[in-house]
Amino acid sequence: MEPALVGEDSAVPDDEVIQTTVALEGDGACIARARHLAAGFLARVQAEYGLSVSQRAIDLTQLVVSELVTNSRKYAPGPMLLDLRIVGDAVEVVVWDGDPVLPVARAADAGRVGQHGLEIVMAVAQSFEAQREPVGKRITARIALLDDPGGAIAGRRPL
Repeated sequence: MEPALVGEDSAVPDDEVIQTTVALEGDGACIARARHLAAGFLARVQAEYGLSVSQRAIDLTQLVVSELVTNSRKYAPGPMLLDLRIVGDAVEVVVWDGDPVLPVARAADAGRVGQHGLEIVMAVAQSFEAQREPVGKRITARIALLDDPGGAIAGRRPL
């Protein structure tokens, strides 16, 4: 069953929320399913609402979804929720799982094999937040829908 977008008009009123939420079982297929859902969501946002979404935003959203769902599957086995929503000029990726332990980004180490997912997410997202919930935790990352005209990655300005 394909999750539904909230809203019906091609013009998006300011108070309308465009989002989709899906429960994932945490099995081996959930990561690919989540990436596919993210790409489909952004394609429908373009087709049904006429919002511009760059190919880079689609690729980065799929990457972020993949990393967050992978981490959830690895460190919090069991069901999880994936929520995608349009917030202003960005897509917000929210992953909830049942483990209350918040992720911690490790120091950069080019010699380390693996465990770079959180570093990647924090590097490409406009914002990142990890928050405990009454049950488990919620991880939120925000990705710009359009490429920055100045060429900055994910809409961030170079330092």
